[in-house]
Amino acid sequence: MLAILKNTFPEKKIHAVSIKFADSLDESLIAEKIANKFDVDHEIIFLENYLQDLPKAISIVGLPFWDLHWFYVAKKVQNNSKYIVSGDGGDEIFAGYTFRYEKYLSLVNGNVSPIDKVKAYLSCHERDWVPDQEKLFAKNSNFYWKNIYKLLLPYFDNPLPILEQVFLADYNGKLLYNFSIVSKSINEFYNLNSVTPILNNELISYGIHLPANYKYDQKNNIGKIPLRKLIKKFNLDSFMSDKKIGFSVSTKNLWNSHGKNICKDFLLDSRLVKDKWINEEWIIKYINNQNLDVRYVNKFLGLLAFEIWYRIFITTEMNANSKLE
Repeated sequence: MLAILKNTFPEKKIHAVSIKFADSLDESLIAEKIANKFDVDHEIIFLENYLQDLPKAISIVGLPFWDLHWFYVAKKVQNNSKYIVSGDGGDEIFAGYTFRYEKYLSLVNGNVSPIDKVKAYLSCHERDWVPDQEKLFAKNSNFYWKNIYKLLLPYFDNPLPILEQVFLADYNGKLLYNFSIVSKSINEFYNLNSVTPILNNELISYGIHLPANYKYDQKNNIGKIPLRKLIKKFNLDSFMSDKKIGFSVSTKNLWNSHGKNICKDFLLDSRLVKDKWINEEWIIKYINNQNLDVRYVNKFLGLLAFEIWYRIFITTEMNANSKLE
């Protein structure tokens, strides 16, 4: 995005923003090198407690998500510009989730039914759910795995090739009903105009109709091939990684530093439990575990977001400007 911006608007002042998360993989180092390469100002936001402003972020988005790092980006950008440029859609349109494709292809081979494809797809998102997920929800949630399968089935019950079915599910699930909603809501709150070059209609149509092998190198497990070719065109090969890093917050370290205590404050006196959405027994069983598996850490962070959303929008007892310490 930065290369295209500089090439298109060489005289415009560009301000780059990166986030550095405490006790996590630090991607700001390579971001600094990229900024220097293009001679643009670069500011790094250091987040010691990623969860601190979660109530405010949830109040803006209106949904019980906890992964709302875009809130911090937009909040910072509003002081410098009316426009915010991002590479949203790169992974979904040009096959960036390589860690998922590799596992999925190992599970799905031969004549597999659409429902089995759905189950394989969900198994590739194992950090997003826990093995005893059905025990987590109380009666008002009416949770059944069959309902989840039904939602995903249209993406896999069609004549598309195997990997293109996965691309279709990712495009809908991750982009249309998650990332796009989140970033749009936050940008509008801060009066920012979203600039998403990859998400123009022409490029979306082009990208989603490319055969899978034009986007994903199965042998070497490398994705986003068209975007990589652009990077080479701009002589930026040295900044490119073959592996998809993904969300770089270490949720395990976040749990140990802040997450556990914050979750205990909210979930041991949970309105979701009181109103029979979540089972108290599940919370009590795991919340004091000294070596909690990362899947349960992620689930607790999701429950925290649900609880905060519930207190802001349903019981209306929580101030959106509250800080989580």
